[in-house]
Amino acid sequence: MRLSRRTRLAGVAMFAAASLTLAGCGGGGGADKPAGTDAIITSYSVQPQNPLVPTNTNEVGGGNIVDLIFAGLISYKVDGSSENEVAESIQSDDNLLWTVKLKDWKFSDGSPVTASSFVDAWNYGADAKNKQLSSYFFYPIAGTDDVGNTTKGASTISGLKVVDDKTFTIELKQAESDFPGRLGYSAFFPLPATALDDIVAYGKKPIGNGPYDFASLETNVEAKLLPSKTYKGVRPAKNGGVTLKFYTDPDAAFSDVQAGNLDVLDAVPPSALTTYKDDSSIQAFTEPGSPNSTITIPASLDGFGENAEGKLRRQAISKAINRKEITEKIFDGARAPSTDFSSPLMPGFTKDIKGADVLTFDAAGAKDLWTQADAIAPFKGKFQIAYNGDGPGNKEWVEALSNQLKNTLGIDAEPKAFPTFAELRTKVTDRSIGTAFRSGWQPDYPSIYNYLGPIFGTGAGSNDGDYSNKEFDALLAQASGAQDDEQRYKLLADAQAILFVDLPAIPLWNQNIAAAAAKGVDNLKFNWQNKPELQDVTK
Repeated sequence: MRLSRRTRLAGVAMFAAASLTLAGCGGGGGADKPAGTDAIITSYSVQPQNPLVPTNTNEVGGGNIVDLIFAGLISYKVDGSSENEVAESIQSDDNLLWTVKLKDWKFSDGSPVTASSFVDAWNYGADAKNKQLSSYFFYPIAGTDDVGNTTKGASTISGLKVVDDKTFTIELKQAESDFPGRLGYSAFFPLPATALDDIVAYGKKPIGNGPYDFASLETNVEAKLLPSKTYKGVRPAKNGGVTLKFYTDPDAAFSDVQAGNLDVLDAVPPSALTTYKDDSSIQAFTEPGSPNSTITIPASLDGFGENAEGKLRRQAISKAINRKEITEKIFDGARAPSTDFSSPLMPGFTKDIKGADVLTFDAAGAKDLWTQADAIAPFKGKFQIAYNGDGPGNKEWVEALSNQLKNTLGIDAEPKAFPTFAELRTKVTDRSIGTAFRSGWQPDYPSIYNYLGPIFGTGAGSNDGDYSNKEFDALLAQASGAQDDEQRYKLLADAQAILFVDLPAIPLWNQNIAAAAAKGVDNLKFNWQNKPELQDVTK
C-alpha cells in the first residue's frame, strides 16, 4: 500500500523581519499518556557516535534519541513550521535583544526546568575548552567568541542573562529576525543542574524533559525509551514507548519489517526499492525529502588543497559523476540529483546559482579540468571514498560512483568501507580518516542557511573538511542579519556560488522518503526532515 501526504515545507517561511514576537501558543498533553495503545514501537536506527549530550550530538544515531527525550524552547511541526514548547514567549523589539519566558516545566527526575537550565547548558556548549560538536550554533550570541578563549578568559557568554527562574535574555552580535527559528535544534536543549557535575556519566544515562524518558542503551543492540511522566508539551507519547534498534545491515532491517519484527524503517535499502511499493507484506511510504548526500574531500588530502590544483580536481570529480544514472539505477528514483547545496523544499530555494553547472555530468569537461590540475602537479596514488556499510545503499552507490571516476578520469578510484556509522564518524571527527568520505545533512531547522553555516563556516562543528573562506563567512553573516527574506535568499545564493568554485563537499542528491512500516502500524507520518514522528505511532 502506498501512503503519502502533501509536500512538506510548502509555503513555510522563517521569521519575517516585521515579526518581532514569537508569542505563546497552546500546549497539549499532560502527565497522563493520551489515549492510544500501550504497544512498544520499534524503529530502525544506528549506534550513536557519542554519549547523549545534546551539544555534542550532531549525527543521526544519537539525534534519534536526543530529539525524543528532550524538549526545546520551540518545536517543529510535521511541515517544518514552528510552535512554542518550553517557551511561553520569545520577544524582541529590535531583533537584537530577545527576552525568553518559560512555561512551568520539569525534567524527568522531577526537578524544574529554569532559565539557568538553558543558560548553563548553552554556556557549556559554547565553551571552546569543552570541544562540543555543536558549539558553532551559539556564534550569533554576543560574547561567544570569548568563552573558553585562553586570551579573553571568559567562562560564560556575556550575551546571556538570567533575569529570574522563568526569564532570560539573549543579546545577539547583530540583529537577526529569524534567530528564534533555530531554537528547536538540539544544541539549544536545556540540561538539569546535575548534568554538569559529571557530564560523561550524564551522557550515558541522560535526564531529559521531552516526551520520552531514557531507559537504557545496549551498545550495538538498541536504546529503550519510555513515555515521560512529567512531560506536558505539544508532542505527547501516544504509545507505550519506543525502542530504537541498531542495525548494521539495512537488508536485515527490511526483512524484519516484512516479518513484523520491526515497526518502522525510514530508508528502504536499494535491494528493495523496485519492489517495496507493491509489497503486500508492508506499508510503503514515498514522497519528496529534504536531506542531502555529499562527498567531503578534506583540505588536507594530497592534491585537493584550497589552491588552484585542488579546486580543479574537485570540479573535475563533480563533473565526472553521473548523478542521474546512479539515482535511477541504484535508487530507482528515490533520490533526486542535487542542483544546489540545500534542498528544493527549503524556503528561498533557487536553481539560478552561478557555477551550479559543475553538478552536470560532463565527461569531456571533467577530463579537461583533471588535465589542467595535472599540469600544476601530477596526481599520485588512489582516490578513495570512505563509507559506512550500515547505511542503506551506501555500498552500492559508492562502488558505482568510484567506477564512474575510473572510467571518466582514468584514475584509481575505490571505496573504503567501515562497518558502522559510529566507526566512520570517529575517524572523521578525530581527523584520521585520510580519504574523501560520504557525508550528508539532515537539516536542523527549515532554512538554506542551515545547510551552509554548520557545515562550511570556518570552525563550525560539522565542518569535517576544515574548509575556510573569509568571503563565504562574511556572506553568511550578512545573510543572518538580513531584515527581509528576499535579501537573505540572495546572499545565501551568493555564498553557494563560492562553494561551487571551492567544492569543499560535492553535492550528489537529495534523499526522498522511501520508507516502510510493518502491517498493523498506524498513525505513521514523516516530517520535513524525513524522520518518522515516532511519538504519534500506534499499533
